[in-house]
Amino acid sequence: MTLPEEEPRYEPGPTPGKILAWVLLFVVAAVVVVAGGVYFG
Repeated sequence: MTLPEEEPRYEPGPTPGKILAWVLLFVVAAVVVVAGGVYFG
């Protein structure tokens, strides 16, 4: 038996991929700011 991952039972508002993309964007931005503060601070 396989999980029905391709057929969601509900329709989410924003897509999980878009949420993940924004989270990764903010994480990368935070890492860049911290790294910049460490190297140039």
